[in-house]
Amino acid sequence: MNRRCFLSGLAGLAAAPAFAGDDEHGRFVREAKYWNPIEQQRVACTLCPRGCEVADRERGYCGVRENVGGRYVTLVYGRAVAANVDPIEKKPLFHFLPGTTAFSIATAGCNMECKFCQNWDISQFRPEQIRSTDLFPTDVAAAARGRSCASIAYTYSEPVIFYEYMLDSAIEGHRLGVRSVMISNGYILKEPLLELLPRLDAVKVDLKAFTDTFYQKLCAGKLQPVLDSLRWIKEQGTWLEIVDLILPTQNDGEGEILALSEWIVDELGPDVPVHFSQFHPTYRIRNLPRTPVSTLERCYRIAKNAGLNFVYLGNVPGLGYENTLCPGCGTTLIRRVGFTVLSNTLKEGACPSCGRAIPGVWS
Repeated sequence: MNRRCFLSGLAGLAAAPAFAGDDEHGRFVREAKYWNPIEQQRVACTLCPRGCEVADRERGYCGVRENVGGRYVTLVYGRAVAANVDPIEKKPLFHFLPGTTAFSIATAGCNMECKFCQNWDISQFRPEQIRSTDLFPTDVAAAARGRSCASIAYTYSEPVIFYEYMLDSAIEGHRLGVRSVMISNGYILKEPLLELLPRLDAVKVDLKAFTDTFYQKLCAGKLQPVLDSLRWIKEQGTWLEIVDLILPTQNDGEGEILALSEWIVDELGPDVPVHFSQFHPTYRIRNLPRTPVSTLERCYRIAKNAGLNFVYLGNVPGLGYENTLCPGCGTTLIRRVGFTVLSNTLKEGACPSCGRAIPGVWS
């Protein structure tokens, strides 16, 4: 998402955009939901695994949650830095209402720093550093419905850090018959996640690698909390898809891809769709080449041989790896090129050839 383009998509949604920072402790401020007071007016954030302890007038790692006199607040409630209508396939979600659109929103900030982030120009900045516009939850829901979007997508940066905004937007969306999907790094603690999941209709998690070394070195995070989140999402029955962006020499080893695939099969089940996506040089990693298609194809074969039923390759359109196939008889059920659905032959969520039910949210 390029923030230079988003304002054109907001025409008619709100008043003329303001520069974030002009009203830092005004209309965008709400009390944060997950924190505890500690000594000397410090607070402990209990939203994500970082567990930031924040002194008065300081902020957490994400840059959007601040201690104001011993009270922890979010500074980005209704403070949109991006708003667009996207195909749901762009998220990517392939087993969730294919061919529909999602009203996609974001705020500044993130609770990781991935050195390969494609949206670093919003995720790695504080809200006062980025132009924003007022877009409160009722506005979000109305905009989604008014544009005939089947869902609201919380995306581009990291939705966990604008938790309160996301939660209330999902509630408002459901009131108008609009569903909600979270596009996330999965870096969130159990209690807030379990409160959120009943308000969501699908979650896509970026499982960035299957080693803690990669997470610490390239994401400033840890692997285990993401694995925990994946288990909790699956246990709660919320539709789940996973993306693994493949960086040459960093997370593309055969052993790692096999271990990741086997873990998903064993812990989450063989029907969770997994997307292996092509990396391209960006942000702080510009010395690596684009991921070779041959590497992605190897990941595909490993994952399929490990027992995953739905494996896709992303950012390499036109090769056939975006199509949904019946794991029973091999019939092509949904044919895609890029973010476009060319055909969908599913009959009430099942293969028309053999009758096998295909997991997903189809209506």
